[in-house]
Amino acid sequence: MDADFIGRKEELQLLQNISKSGRAEFVAVYGRRRVGKTYLIQQFFEGHFAFSATGMIDGSREEEMFTFTRSLIQAGYAGEQPRNWLEAFEFLKSTLEHRSGKGRCVIYIDELPCFDTPKSGFVQALGHFWNTWASLRKDVILIVCGSATSWMINNIIDNHGGLHNRMTHVIYLRQFNLAETEAYLKARNIQWPRQAVVETYMVLGGIPYYLSLLEKKQSLAQNIDRLYFRKNAELSQEYKRLYASLFRSPEPYLRIVELLGKNKQGLTRQEIAGALHVSSSGTLSKQLNDLVYCDIVRRYVTKANGKMKVKDAYYQLVDLFTLFQLTFSKKLTTEDYWEQHLNTPTLNTWQGLAFEHVCVLHISQIRHALGLSRIAVEYYSWRSHTSNPRAQIDMIIERADHLVNLCEIKYTYGQYTITAKEDEKVRNRIDAFTRETKNRSGVLMTWITPYGLYQNEYASQVIYQVTMNDLFVG
Repeated sequence: MDADFIGRKEELQLLQNISKSGRAEFVAVYGRRRVGKTYLIQQFFEGHFAFSATGMIDGSREEEMFTFTRSLIQAGYAGEQPRNWLEAFEFLKSTLEHRSGKGRCVIYIDELPCFDTPKSGFVQALGHFWNTWASLRKDVILIVCGSATSWMINNIIDNHGGLHNRMTHVIYLRQFNLAETEAYLKARNIQWPRQAVVETYMVLGGIPYYLSLLEKKQSLAQNIDRLYFRKNAELSQEYKRLYASLFRSPEPYLRIVELLGKNKQGLTRQEIAGALHVSSSGTLSKQLNDLVYCDIVRRYVTKANGKMKVKDAYYQLVDLFTLFQLTFSKKLTTEDYWEQHLNTPTLNTWQGLAFEHVCVLHISQIRHALGLSRIAVEYYSWRSHTSNPRAQIDMIIERADHLVNLCEIKYTYGQYTITAKEDEKVRNRIDAFTRETKNRSGVLMTWITPYGLYQNEYASQVIYQVTMNDLFVG
């Protein structure tokens, strides 16, 4: 295995346990496009598969069967092309039947959703293969992998047919955090200061493949222009490809994220339904849940009148690459847009919102910095329904010890200075929050900034500070 493998410690340990379990294992690996699923499996098993097949994106039933057959031939099969999936898995069984004394029999099927063309019976045949043969052999490890997250969950992990409760392990591969992103860049000899790493994260998220496209001889701004704004740039079409890989019918999901992109604090399901002129029904709920499963959107509840409003949960866009696309997609006609617009209001506004998203994605690091790792918390954004102008609080961390951290998040290139006007605004927000939520817990004002606060009379009253370095804790 690659000695320079970055992160994935828990996943690698789980795979190690699986390989040594001495029993039949059925493992589902899922996660968004380009997050490193295939790399993880291939690196761990070093390509030593008894059988390996990869589905063809947008392939027909005939093309998928042809692809599977070619993989059968590579595994030692010498017969004709199967007529259906039941027969295909029967041929796989006969090909591997007499394999013994060669260690683990690892069967790897990548891009699994592609094989399941309409009315093909693929999932049923896979279930029959596992239930009647693979599960009975102590040497078999069956690994299925896919980028279509909602399909993997609905058809494999939460299957209510022949595969119900058949998974022995499920691996959801998430994007890198900031510490892993920094380690990945350093492994590629990209020695950028942490602020540049944070801004890289704002644009690309922690997606390993996107990060692999960065050139160390170029500045971050030059890299962004090359990858996104230049003619035929490598990532200029990635937004559409991402959602096409996640969802078989991406259009309704794109409408939802585009709406949420215009509403930073998020919207309730009823508000989303009203804005999109669709029914607030099971279909919309499923679409929202699918987006949550994919880490594109987060669902959170907020407080009103002393109670958490679980029924009226908010949905907030948190995927950084999507936010970047929605903010700058109309700028693709300018090839050097990023270099020409550094420190402009447009970029500064986006950076402020993106940094808030970075903080949401690093809530565990913020909890650690505040000494809350072992205390149960609820965290959410909040907006007033009565104050004028409408008060908003970037992040509220409600703690089991009856205290509340009210977090102000600011993105700067130096220490942030709290002015008298800013101090007054913050106090008004605290007052509105306490009044409307009927909060009886102690309020701890907390500031999250890259370099901390400039010490003046207002900063001296701040109880907690979290800085950029705190976000890089592994």
